[in-house]
Amino acid sequence: MEKEKYKKELYHLQVELVKFQRHVINNDIKVCVLIEGRDAAGKDGTIKRFTEHMSPRDTRIVALGKPTEIDKKYWYFQRYIHYLPRGGEIVFFNRSWYNRAGVEKVMGFCTKKQYEKFMEQVPNFEHLLVHDGMLFFKYYLDISKEEQKRRLEERKKNPLKQWKLSPIDDMAQKLWKEYSLARDEMFSMTHFAYAPWTIVRADDKKNARLNIIKNFLSRVDYPEKDEKICIFDPNTVFDFDISCYEKGMIAP
Repeated sequence: MEKEKYKKELYHLQVELVKFQRHVINNDIKVCVLIEGRDAAGKDGTIKRFTEHMSPRDTRIVALGKPTEIDKKYWYFQRYIHYLPRGGEIVFFNRSWYNRAGVEKVMGFCTKKQYEKFMEQVPNFEHLLVHDGMLFFKYYLDISKEEQKRRLEERKKNPLKQWKLSPIDDMAQKLWKEYSLARDEMFSMTHFAYAPWTIVRADDKKNARLNIIKNFLSRVDYPEKDEKICIFDPNTVFDFDISCYEKGMIAP
């Protein structure tokens, strides 16, 4: 996509996001958006485009570091409850409690028992959030192994992206298959009617950013909404379904 065309379309989408936020603030609505995906999937950039022109007083980005020894003594979800949105606020989680279903499981940072308990409890936890009236979204940015390799190599060469490098990055390619298996198990066990997983094919960053915002806007109501601009590409953004694997819509 040409840069000018991308910028123009993004601008109009961000205007819609500002309209939506005004509605959220005026009506004390709680909005929570989880952005998940492999290392280098584009989570930071996606959230930046969402929040670029939103009110900083009523928007939060949560990107927690590894838990401390004190954190580990609490109920697993307790650490995240503190960061959930209040009325009139939109919160984006750059990785979330689903760390336990991905990085922690693959890297051995949690026990089998802790993982199983998480899978038992997450349905009720998310049902409580939705039942309380929270607008709750779960997006997974999916990229190919080749694209992840290219982006990780770019990080090493770009001095402005040095802060993104971590020891876990070095294992991302080596443990690709293990991460795929963990992802697939996460989808099958935590894709709920009240809290579905929405997949974003993210090899093309610009296309992914535009379409995830379109999808988000298409799922919310607010005054003066421009319905035409909210039409997204169903081949780029779609709800998880087992048939996605057969159709080659999810990276192996």
